[in-house]
Amino acid sequence: MEAVQITSATNPNIRELIQLKEKAAKRRERGLFVIEGRKELRFAVEAGYIVESLFFCRKLIDDGELAHFKSNKLFEVESDLYTKIAYRGKSEGVVAIAKVKNHPLSSIKLSSNPLLLILEGVEKPGNIGAAVRSADALGIDAIVLCDLQTDLYNPNVVRSSVGGIFTTQIALSTSQEAFSWLRSNKINIVSAQLQNSIPYYNVDMSGALALLFGNEKRGLSTFWRERADERVIIPMRGKLDSLNLSVSVAILCHQAIRERVEKSNSCV
Repeated sequence: MEAVQITSATNPNIRELIQLKEKAAKRRERGLFVIEGRKELRFAVEAGYIVESLFFCRKLIDDGELAHFKSNKLFEVESDLYTKIAYRGKSEGVVAIAKVKNHPLSSIKLSSNPLLLILEGVEKPGNIGAAVRSADALGIDAIVLCDLQTDLYNPNVVRSSVGGIFTTQIALSTSQEAFSWLRSNKINIVSAQLQNSIPYYNVDMSGALALLFGNEKRGLSTFWRERADERVIIPMRGKLDSLNLSVSVAILCHQAIRERVEKSNSCV
């Protein structure tokens, strides 16, 4: 496909790209979002995302690599314009507009001994992205985002996940829907909370399990605190009473994986 050259930042295609990056309402209205970076875009294409428009700088990316990214529209921009539309400046050479996907709970495929991550009411895109990155690194079955207070396709989520939102199973739901789904699949719930909790290393995490985390400021809602099967805390030795959400996610997910590996090895 022959590329159309764009030289002005006022071009309608450039204006749409910038609006999609900056405005969640525009992403919802159009059902589109922005992907920046070769690795992220490659993961998205492999996951079946449809790329509507592809913007590239020929000085930063060659035709051979461009051929991997299927797109309905191809736009070539000069270096100066590319630095205005790309967060990473001159490091990647490609920015795309892609169609969003639906993320129902019914789409999740569970393993024989599932380990899931449930995040309720999370507000900060960076925390979601970092949690997704940990989930991918550890091979977590899926992430369920309940009552999300931000936008899954916020550019900061895509960027901080390093493309992990395309490699990890993700579902969006209400808390009530997620709880019913967990119960129907016989998955125990371990919540991270300050109230009525025991140290996380004193809880068996080797079976079918969902690790549950709440909002960065308010923590978990009463709904989840009352329904958790186990309640755990990460002991703090300093004066602060909590860790960043994404750090807490990584610690508990690693603990669950460690217990599963040890249990598997003991059965050999």
